[in-house]
Amino acid sequence: MKCFLPLLAAGLVFGQAAPPPANSDPVVITVGDQKITRSQFERILSTIPQPQRAQLANPVARRKLAENYAELMLLAQEARARKIDQSEKVKAEIALQTDRVLASNVVEQLSEPTDGDELAYYNSHKNEYEQVKARHILIRFKGSQVPLKKDEKDLTEEEALAKANEIRQKILAGGDFSELAKQESDDAGNADRGGDLGTFTRGRMVPEFEKAAFAAEIGKVTEPVKTKFGYHLILVDSRETKPFAEVRPQIEQKLKQDNTQKTIADLKKKAAITYDDAYFGAPPAPPAKQNLR
Repeated sequence: MKCFLPLLAAGLVFGQAAPPPANSDPVVITVGDQKITRSQFERILSTIPQPQRAQLANPVARRKLAENYAELMLLAQEARARKIDQSEKVKAEIALQTDRVLASNVVEQLSEPTDGDELAYYNSHKNEYEQVKARHILIRFKGSQVPLKKDEKDLTEEEALAKANEIRQKILAGGDFSELAKQESDDAGNADRGGDLGTFTRGRMVPEFEKAAFAAEIGKVTEPVKTKFGYHLILVDSRETKPFAEVRPQIEQKLKQDNTQKTIADLKKKAAITYDDAYFGAPPAPPAKQNLR
């Protein structure tokens, strides 16, 4: 029955025999005395997710779906003949599925952001879409999570800072950042690439590193930046903000989620929802507020 799941999930229920269709809307499936017109079948197609729907441009796949749906209709007819649709269990299932379909559609309708909403969000959150391309040289110290190189001395914080400053002075004097990274960096993951970290957005690096990288002047090595890994010398090669067109899909998804939560919260405020505590039990107590002083 897996082939029927998309249709069942959509909650599609057709009654008994449909009235004779107009010539402009021919019958495309007949199962016993039940008929499905072209417009009805195309409405069925519209409930299928877009990636699957695109496959139905293939006539073979379209025919297979029609055959699957005809089998579904046939089984539903047999269920009605056996009066299975009159059982309380099945009535409850149908009612639940109807509510799911209605809820899904109203959420889709009310949560859809406008083009203006998406652009306004982008303009007020541009820093979230800023990205930098950078390199770094890491000098670890005792307690760092970065493994110690073979035969390398385990430096104290003071010794690591002194070494980082020494390397920085070499760079300022004309030394090649990439070559020094290959020779001196304790970040084995990218030292052989000249310390290249690639391009990253906010939230990808530890806070101290991120703050320095997004504030650094392009093309100029930073002062040593301390993190839990050690001292970093950072060289930002470029900084840019992703264009609206590139991030629009994720903004749309974010606003849909926000709008859905707001819609549900607003509806809950308007409606009187009560629960029988004797049946469901008392609601859990809210978490205790912590005293941060």
